Amino acid sequence: MFNQYNLDEIRDRARAAFIGMAIGDALGATVEFMTTMEIAAQYGTFREIIGGGWLRLKPGQVTDDTEMALCIARAIVRNQGWSTGAIADNFAAWLKSRPVDCGDTCRKGIRSYMLHGTLEMPPNEWDAGNGAAMRILPAAIFSLPDEQLLQKYAIEQAHITHNNPVSDAACICLGQLLHLAICGAEKSRLRRQIDGLVARFPTFAFDPYRGLATGYVVDTLQTVFHWFLRGKNFEECLVGTVNQGGDADTTGAICGMLAGAYYGMEGIPRRWQKKMDPKVMAEIEKLTDRLLDACPLGGNYR
Repeated sequence: MFNQYNLDEIRDRARAAFIGMAIGDALGATVEFMTTMEIAAQYGTFREIIGGGWLRLKPGQVTDDTEMALCIARAIVRNQGWSTGAIADNFAAWLKSRPVDCGDTCRKGIRSYMLHGTLEMPPNEWDAGNGAAMRILPAAIFSLPDEQLLQKYAIEQAHITHNNPVSDAACICLGQLLHLAICGAEKSRLRRQIDGLVARFPTFAFDPYRGLATGYVVDTLQTVFHWFLRGKNFEECLVGTVNQGGDADTTGAICGMLAGAYYGMEGIPRRWQKKMDPKVMAEIEKLTDRLLDACPLGGNYR
């Protein structure tokens, strides 16, 4: 089925997904942990990449969402294939570097690997945070268009830190949505995929939208789904998402990857691209191309 798609367009959408994730991360980080009312009082509608926030970031600086995704992408490229151990090694090196931020569940899982070599945390009903879902993009790109590979990669990268059925379902669904969007599916098709998740896990139901954007992966995806489906372009999707506040860097990163995959590079405002760290943007482009060249679909590029 994938042969019907323009391969150059797939490459553009995959790149836009990764860059969109970084932009959503950098935009949302400024208003992380603020309420919608606090954001409105301080900014009106918040829509510019200015840094600051509780992490006191530079404009265009990314956080753990993008940094952990980069860890996965680098591991795949360096290892010339999927290796959970190589990913965990990169997570450990990243944590040792004293990153600007790291969620508690991610930190716990990485420290377990560092101390005991643990590549899979035990199941935990409380580990349904968004830390595994936020970094799913490299697994989605590297598995194109194979859904069985996607599920394998999604779960293995997730379980390094998060072993929870709700987190697993979120990771797999996001990967499926990214596959569809990168390959040019319409929003109506993406909506059917989301409805399938809600049918299996009714807790993800987002209509009516409750307005919660916490680090709980259900709240995160409800916010992303609501604003992605409502938005008429990349900027509308992302601005609506981050103005919910809460865990805004992660909701922004996930909405950014999904909207980037859907709208492509032309849909991402140039003013936001120019605000980003050029080294991060250059590495994202290089890694995306390498991931695509190595994925099952990549044989069609050669």
